[in-house]
Amino acid sequence: MARGAKKLNVATAKASGVQEQTRLCLTFPPAQIKEPLIWKLGQKFPIVTNIRQATSTDVIGIVTLELDGKRSDIKAAIKWLEKQGVSVQPVEINVIES
Repeated sequence: MARGAKKLNVATAKASGVQEQTRLCLTFPPAQIKEPLIWKLGQKFPIVTNIRQATSTDVIGIVTLELDGKRSDIKAAIKWLEKQGVSVQPVEINVIES
């Protein structure tokens, strides 16, 4: 860490609205399955993407994705995904991961 730099406390950041984490279920239509939209999302917006689960066939792609960043950036990223034809739904429950 650079001299004089302060380490951002995660709890403080979340409380102040600086950082947020959200988990989404993305459904990709056939035309978008082979497009690198999650990569583009990370390039276009100052957010961190984390693929938690994914499955893909020739007719549908489904991804559970975590996004970390400012609430406004996450909202803009979701809006952009929807403009690309991706269905975006929040994941409301925690799934036991194996």
